[in-house]
Amino acid sequence: MSYGTLDRNPPPFFRQGTSALTQLVLCAAFAVFLMVLDARFKLATPARAGLALVLYPVQRVLLTPVEAWDSLGDYMRGTERAMEAENQARRQLVLQAERFSRAEQLKAENQRLRALLDLRPALQVSSVSAEVLYEAADPYSRRVIIDRGRSQGVVAGSPVINDAGVLGQITRVYTLSSEVTLLSDKDAAIPVLNSRTQQRNAAFGSPDGSGMELRFLAANADVKVGDLMTTSGLDGVYPPGLPVAKVTAVERRGDTSFARVSLQPVAQADSVRHVLVLQPLAQFESARTEAAEAAASEVADTAAARASKKAEKAEARAAKLAAAAAATVSSSPAPGAAR
Repeated sequence: MSYGTLDRNPPPFFRQGTSALTQLVLCAAFAVFLMVLDARFKLATPARAGLALVLYPVQRVLLTPVEAWDSLGDYMRGTERAMEAENQARRQLVLQAERFSRAEQLKAENQRLRALLDLRPALQVSSVSAEVLYEAADPYSRRVIIDRGRSQGVVAGSPVINDAGVLGQITRVYTLSSEVTLLSDKDAAIPVLNSRTQQRNAAFGSPDGSGMELRFLAANADVKVGDLMTTSGLDGVYPPGLPVAKVTAVERRGDTSFARVSLQPVAQADSVRHVLVLQPLAQFESARTEAAEAAASEVADTAAARASKKAEKAEARAAKLAAAAAATVSSSPAPGAAR
């Protein structure tokens, strides 16, 4: 380069190409293009599968210590949970044994008292186990469908219970299924008995279907929050003593002579799966009366048959004695012949 000329180009070491921002935009656009192309035509799938196959042994080797540590932790936690469950089961077994012993004692005492007072034995209503299939589609009612119907002996009006208490009542019966109206339905009603005060009343489903309520209860009635309502057994449907609901709120107003009492059913329909369908109490009573009458008539028929057999045997024995006596008289010599 001559000294008289001025070269405005920078030396090769200081020469610059495209700017960094331009390169970033081009690379980003190319990456987006490749992603769209891969998503549309799956071009990178074979390469991705081959790379995953090559890296799989390495991945397994690297994950071995982690999996071993997790397995050891799971084993220790599982052992601890199993020991806790075993201890809890043992405690529950002891409690159940104690409750069973007390229940047996109470049962024997109840039988002795009933025998002493000459009362009839407690009702043993027949039942049919069922499973809840689904909830009825009507949004304005509280009903569920169970998998037992007319072919299994279910009749309309049968009470439905679970392990907590009364759930509802059969209102419609089909061949293989039935419809159960829950206690919280706006059209449901059940006679109840306050287990604390022994006061009878009627519980109805709330209009919004969220619970139950006591209607036409005097404002000065003895009812408190937490009182347990059970079936009274006076309606001829529900057996007595079944838990129904608990009192959750008592509202006494000065402008009315009635109290507003809210109840919460003890059997929650949202979590129930298996239920028992009981035979209605009136039908059970009639069936038991018919069975007693049939047994009495059978005993009477048996006694009559035995009496008739005894009479026939007595007549046969008397006929035999008469024949023997006649034979004895005919075989004895006459008085004139002896002379």
